[in-house]
Amino acid sequence: MRDRLVVGVTGASAPHLAIHLLTALQQIDEVETHLVMSRAAHRTIELETGLRPADVAALADVCHQRGDIAGSIASGSFRTAGMVVVPCSMKTLAGIAHGYSDDLLTRAADVCLKERRRLVLVTRETPLSLVHLRNMTAVTEAGAVVLPPVPAFYHRPESVDDLLAHLTGKVLDQFGIDHDLFPRWQGPRRELGAVR
Repeated sequence: MRDRLVVGVTGASAPHLAIHLLTALQQIDEVETHLVMSRAAHRTIELETGLRPADVAALADVCHQRGDIAGSIASGSFRTAGMVVVPCSMKTLAGIAHGYSDDLLTRAADVCLKERRRLVLVTRETPLSLVHLRNMTAVTEAGAVVLPPVPAFYHRPESVDDLLAHLTGKVLDQFGIDHDLFPRWQGPRRELGAVR
């Protein structure tokens, strides 16, 4: 059976992060993606990418309606490898941190916490208030991983796509999913004959 990965998309800026992840996951046969998008995500996708929410939904194997609290991903008996919320708004972070599951997205995240499954939150906000930081502490103490989309430069990115690929790879690493999206750090490069 294929591993199932739940992907939640909220209305925080940068839906490109989710689109890149879903596109990469389409190339990995061992993973079945279950997508759920918040109401605000629909609007942000339209404003920032020029795509329709239906275009993003088409990237997933299964797309769930946010209001369908009876959806399969709302139950702990529906086995998954976990969930990533990308991007994760501060509203959604607060809901998850305090167990306030008012839609299928936050309920699916709550299921991951209660079942001790991997939950990765790609939190998108800056600067951070003390409320945000306390909510991040709360979800971390509950077992989630907070993974802000902080760009790395050790792999010498040459494009925005290189930066997106690095973040997607970091998310996949959290679930033990093999990929070759970016070159891994091997230590400093040494020129042949360099003085030590």
